[in-house]
Amino acid sequence: MNKEQLLEQLTEDILAYVMRGTFPEREFARSIKPEQLDERFEEYELLLDLHFILQDDVIEFIRDLPEHLRSIRTETRTISRTRRGTVDGRINWGATVKKRYAEHPRDSSIFVCDNRSENYDIPENLVLKKIIAVVHRTVREAEEYLVEGYDWVSETWRGNEDLIDELQRIVERNVHVRRIREPDAYEPTERMLTTAADSRHEVYRDAAKLVRSRNRLFDGEEEAIHDLLEETAIAPDDENTLFELFVLFRFVATLEELRETQPTFQTIATDRQEIARFEGEKELVLYHDNSAKDQELSFVAVPDEDGENHSRSDKVQLVAQEIAGQYFDTDYRNHTGRPDVIVLEIISDGNAPNEYLITEVKNSTNEDTIRRGIKETLEYLAFLRVNEEYVFGTADPVDDEEYFGSGWNGLLVVQDIDDETASLDEQKDNEIAILQASELERDLQTILKRVLEEDTSEE
Repeated sequence: MNKEQLLEQLTEDILAYVMRGTFPEREFARSIKPEQLDERFEEYELLLDLHFILQDDVIEFIRDLPEHLRSIRTETRTISRTRRGTVDGRINWGATVKKRYAEHPRDSSIFVCDNRSENYDIPENLVLKKIIAVVHRTVREAEEYLVEGYDWVSETWRGNEDLIDELQRIVERNVHVRRIREPDAYEPTERMLTTAADSRHEVYRDAAKLVRSRNRLFDGEEEAIHDLLEETAIAPDDENTLFELFVLFRFVATLEELRETQPTFQTIATDRQEIARFEGEKELVLYHDNSAKDQELSFVAVPDEDGENHSRSDKVQLVAQEIAGQYFDTDYRNHTGRPDVIVLEIISDGNAPNEYLITEVKNSTNEDTIRRGIKETLEYLAFLRVNEEYVFGTADPVDDEEYFGSGWNGLLVVQDIDDETASLDEQKDNEIAILQASELERDLQTILKRVLEEDTSEE
């Protein structure tokens, strides 16, 4: 699965889940934001705005803004005021006579005076004020990152602190910008955008174009979301996180199909890893990231000093070598991280232990990387604990084959490999299964059904 195919599938997933309000936006933002950004940018809309302000046309707009503001448009309007005993402005004699006759008979000290003033709150200026406010607010939040040497920062922001300072001066001191009122929440309206887009002045046409571009992003238009993922401004520096998101969405979609129901998605907090919960005869909980803390799950990848853990570690090394050799049809001698995992928990009714499917994801076709992924997946199974108690291989006497569950409790997902490898059917006697990206749609349901059947058979 190449990057373009990955982006197309993820675009569909985001439109189907994130933009329709089912998959938690915060979890999606947390997954795709550059790792250097702090928790503020786990707010989905702020992350979108960061992506937005890193676009070349936005930066060019800000660069040209000081010159454009010199010719900002206003409308002249006449304001009439009633004065007694004084004249403030040009006397409107017609209105004065009417006012005296209707309200103040025989009072010759009453005058209606007309004053002309500039009105800044025209549609074009509200569009302009909106885009300036969005860029300024986002730059203020992200300034410490924009001036650093991160790969995802646009070159035109990095090293151009003067441009950031100029934007600050425009917002705080420019008399024209300050006189334009703040747009209401629903503004600018489409009519205002049309007026600005049809203006003879370039600054208003550009402002309308940028506001519409941002609206398309926030509305979740397919092309805009695709560009969001493709731009390194917002996506990770490599494809690893995107690939992991792709696998996570495949789990959600396949479980939806199996259960014929939509899950309950959780709002992610910093100390929670639960993504989705599927109701039914057996409750299914999908976790993403590391230890599924809500249910006191943990992995101990490094063996303790006791003899039991040493035997588990030895078994991991041996079985990893055997599975890699069988999958690639190669005789390996030996080899030995710990990235994120996806955990599916099948909650029992209390009469039997919960069942688990542990999934490791490797965005690679390299044999050494896949071998490492096999070992890590086996480690997760062998050292999986609930409330400090091992999940697998706890029988007395211990059968070391049970360190890894039934053979359907571990899954490694890798990128598509050109050379022929063992099919899922040929792997049925192994301690874990390995699927390539293009096989997920076809075979993930089979694995999920098997682990669900294992849970039922234990009752």
